[in-house]
Amino acid sequence: MSKEYLGEFEELVLTMVGILGEEAYGNAIVNEIKDRLGRDVNLSAVHVTLYRLEDKGHVKSRMGGATNARGGRRKRIFTITNAGLAMLKAMKEARVDLWKLIPQLKISGT
Repeated sequence: MSKEYLGEFEELVLTMVGILGEEAYGNAIVNEIKDRLGRDVNLSAVHVTLYRLEDKGHVKSRMGGATNARGGRRKRIFTITNAGLAMLKAMKEARVDLWKLIPQLKISGT
């Protein structure tokens, strides 16, 4: 059986779901990515990614309450699952292991 991997954008969105907790919904994730990373992302791309992560079992969703500010529409709130946390931890550990393999370069004059 092959090991499952996440793409860079999937990892980013999953991380933002973990950061935002109960406030993790499409627009909030888009805004958090822009605020923290200065990166513009498409709301539709975030939604597609959230649904893909849900299909993989890394997030789960529920409908929030309707608000007047949203014209009576409800938000779909996403939360990270234990499998999602385990995936992020495994990816972090793999990256740290790789970073440790980069030789420390000496720069002349320092």
